[in-house]
Amino acid sequence: MSVIVLGTASHVGKSVTVAALCRALLRRGIPVAPFKSQNMSLNSFVTADGSEIGIAQAMQASAAGLAPAAEMNPILLKPKGDQVSQIVLLGRPYRDVHIRDYYRETDRLLEVALSAFEALLQRHGHVVVEGAGGAAELNLYDRDIANIRLARALRLPIILVADIERGGVFAQVYGTLRLLPDDIRPLVVGTIINKFRGDPSLFDDGVKKLEEITGVPVLGVVPYARIPLPSEDSLSLGDKRRSTNRSVRIAVIRLPRIANFTDFERLEQAASVEYVAPGAPLAGYDCIILPGTKNTVDDLADLKQSGAADEIRRARGWGVPIIGICGGYQMLGREIVDGGIESGVPATHAGLGLLDVVTRFACYEKTTVQVQRRARPVGPILSSMGEVTGYEIHMGETERGTSPEAFAGEGAASPDGLVFGTYMHGLFQNASAINALLALLYARKGEAYEPLGDGPGAGEPGVDGAYDDLAEHFERHVDMNFIASLFNDG
Repeated sequence: MSVIVLGTASHVGKSVTVAALCRALLRRGIPVAPFKSQNMSLNSFVTADGSEIGIAQAMQASAAGLAPAAEMNPILLKPKGDQVSQIVLLGRPYRDVHIRDYYRETDRLLEVALSAFEALLQRHGHVVVEGAGGAAELNLYDRDIANIRLARALRLPIILVADIERGGVFAQVYGTLRLLPDDIRPLVVGTIINKFRGDPSLFDDGVKKLEEITGVPVLGVVPYARIPLPSEDSLSLGDKRRSTNRSVRIAVIRLPRIANFTDFERLEQAASVEYVAPGAPLAGYDCIILPGTKNTVDDLADLKQSGAADEIRRARGWGVPIIGICGGYQMLGREIVDGGIESGVPATHAGLGLLDVVTRFACYEKTTVQVQRRARPVGPILSSMGEVTGYEIHMGETERGTSPEAFAGEGAASPDGLVFGTYMHGLFQNASAINALLALLYARKGEAYEPLGDGPGAGEPGVDGAYDDLAEHFERHVDMNFIASLFNDG
């Protein structure tokens, strides 16, 4: 048997709930695989065979003790702006599509998703399915292949997750259940109340009232917990809290189409990392990072229009290290030659001019690969970095001119090494990369830096012990015996 985890809204904790169930069931000897038929996110991950899936499904796979696979997220939508998204189908780029045209393909896409589910079921025996957004979107029922149409096809028990931190949890649960189609509502076997602040026993009366008005058991009230897991999408940026007890300040430019900001979540544990809107003053920051983006050309234009491009160039004059990852690396170069792939119109765009590289978008092809590289001995940061792992997810090819190579076979750096760019996502999941950067930044302040110990690299989305902590947290607050009974094949 398998289960479906649906939510009363977006960002209620479905992804974390699925990860918790995967690890808790694994610890009970029940093998499971995670599955999300359709995910919309700019935070993605590359599997060992070069398939691109949502970072959340990679995280859930790790929780289940599995290697991430394309079938776990057969349809990934990567928004590009103006109601256009790139469809990544079974791990490979399919095409860019307007939302109206996308809905015309839902029948075919549902067939692809169901085939992927069956493959996981045959391979692993059990599956924990995650829905998308809110389950009760009435206007989408005829094309909702992540919730209603999927639930109708699979006919599996449903667990509904609600977020009490948002307020209105009674309306969330009762309203969602009442609005579900008549053939789907009886499949709901329980609800989980998520993100409770304080002692969950304070909500005991609320549990009784909720069960009375819905007729559906509450399987648990889960207290809010800070367990370091990768963020799923840009909504998570609003939850980030800057550490104020660290003197080193790093600015990550919050590009309008920022992608894979999970690259910096391990760095956040050792420095004050702030996501700064383009145009905000950059004086006072010890390092500036240009992250990945789904649309390099449009976000580069935003940097110029907001004045952020000039701010970054001034920071370079002050000797501030400037690092570009993927699209950010492309922006640091002399120019970007777009054959119409990025913006739809062939044009050449001047970059920030901090590296002697030129990027060309000439065809609709994407590089997706896991990599292991050694940093070149250029400047104080790269010279101390050693061998690192990561993964590439990018369109376009970059030609390096006179700039020194940053990593063996890839990337570019300024002669002093204080500016460098790379296509390697997950660089700052490597302890050696974090230590190389922060050793310099703390030394500049005359302060001691305690290096991070070795940990998982970019090929492992999250610290394995965190999944055990998450599972134990759920075991304490959720009726895992009942949930485990749903996986009894008898």
